[in-house]
Amino acid sequence: MDLIILNDGLYFLVKVTKTMTDGIKLLSDIDCFDLCDIVRLHLTTYQDYPVNAYVMKDGSGDFYGCICR
Repeated sequence: MDLIILNDGLYFLVKVTKTMTDGIKLLSDIDCFDLCDIVRLHLTTYQDYPVNAYVMKDGSGDFYGCICR
């Protein structure tokens, strides 16, 4: 799975790694879209004003979604 990140007007695909998912425990089988929501909740924070978007906690950009492969 890749994350779609917007940074300085450019979109980047960032592969989800084991270190990104440290601390996430899955209790049942899930599909890629559910995993995308879980990763979004773990790696981002919601910024209401002025952008109304999910922003990466590490400052790498705005979270736009996932690509499931």
